[in-house]
Amino acid sequence: MDLVFEIDFQSDEALYTQLCNQIIIGIAKEMVHEGDALPSVRQLADAVGINMHTVNKAYTVLKQEGYVKVDRRKGAVIAVDINKLHALSEAKRDLRVLLAKASCMGLSKEEIHGLIDELYEEYGG
Repeated sequence: MDLVFEIDFQSDEALYTQLCNQIIIGIAKEMVHEGDALPSVRQLADAVGINMHTVNKAYTVLKQEGYVKVDRRKGAVIAVDINKLHALSEAKRDLRVLLAKASCMGLSKEEIHGLIDELYEEYGG
């Protein structure tokens, strides 16, 4: 695997988010491919110098977002549904603009989350 994990301990961005983003970028840049195994939670935690729970949270988020699956023998494995990846990318682009507009109008994070939850319920979520 060609991924090198670099954590910025001075960043305001959560450590697990930094890990997630580096793995997603690695997928997008084809540094890792469908079926490639990621390091074990313990291996990655030791290599980067962070808590195993942080790595586990990153892997859990990546699984929920459709970037990895957990294989009993291999551990966390890259498993990208390319259609979902495109859908997530488009949603992120669209949400970025909507959130910028909402921020300019003074809406709080809690108000936005409330709206998302309300609308998501309308679609059976």
